[in-house]
Amino acid sequence: MQNWIYILLIILGVYMFISVMLYVLQDYFLFKPEKLPKDFQFYYNNQEIEEYNIDTRDGEVINGLRFKTENPKGVVFYLKGNSKSIKGWGKFAVDFTRHGFDVIMVDYRGFGKSTGRRTQKAVKRDMQVIYNKIKEKVPEKYIILYGRSMGSGFAAKLASMNNPRMLILDAPYYSLSKVAKKYIPFMPLSLLIKFPMPTYKWLKYVNCPIHIIHGTDDRLIPYKTSVKLSKIKPELTKLYTVIGGGHKNLNNFESYHKMLTEIITTRPKKANLEGSSFHVKHASKRANAKA
Repeated sequence: MQNWIYILLIILGVYMFISVMLYVLQDYFLFKPEKLPKDFQFYYNNQEIEEYNIDTRDGEVINGLRFKTENPKGVVFYLKGNSKSIKGWGKFAVDFTRHGFDVIMVDYRGFGKSTGRRTQKAVKRDMQVIYNKIKEKVPEKYIILYGRSMGSGFAAKLASMNNPRMLILDAPYYSLSKVAKKYIPFMPLSLLIKFPMPTYKWLKYVNCPIHIIHGTDDRLIPYKTSVKLSKIKPELTKLYTVIGGGHKNLNNFESYHKMLTEIITTRPKKANLEGSSFHVKHASKRANAKA
């Protein structure tokens, strides 16, 4: 009996140790920030940029870039993924500026030149501050929210609290808790994870058009995740499938660029269902037999 108690205590101790380490080290696993010196100069070929710093209410600084166009049709607030800094992510701004849209990109706390300790609450608050700054100069009907991977959750949260023209989610997750549970199903993640990021909950309160883009060969966040998300607000959502697309290479597919062009340049039209087969039901076998 004593041996079983001893073994049980060891197992419990190991479990508690893993739990503590998971809580302490999860920032290291979730985020891969690139720090930039304060005097770093951003430069992009054939792109006009403006750098800015926004002071937060807790005394930190959020650094960002505006990619400028002449006579912009609107603004894309691009919320990037969990790695590097806007130094590298800035190259994707051209996918919107070439269509006449300004692009705003920011580095989350601890990324690039941005300062501060990351928490889910703090980052959500920071993104709302940036959104408010954009809204001061641009009516919301001209603001597009674009969330990429990690940024998809923050973009969904912003859309749920505001009224942008549309929300675009690129390789989104259902929730980070669900993603983590896939790899460590035996841990109490609801208690341990600092960034649960429940995208599926926030989407319930989004009232603008929702466009979801996902690759079928995404091994980090499976394609079926977007299928599930698309069912939350089906009347507002359109799912775009990049056949063969992975998690980090959608920009290398021509189909992705065709989809993006369609999304941001086409005005939505309500389908005229008069005279269509809408609501027409197939006859049952029994009905056919009687006939």
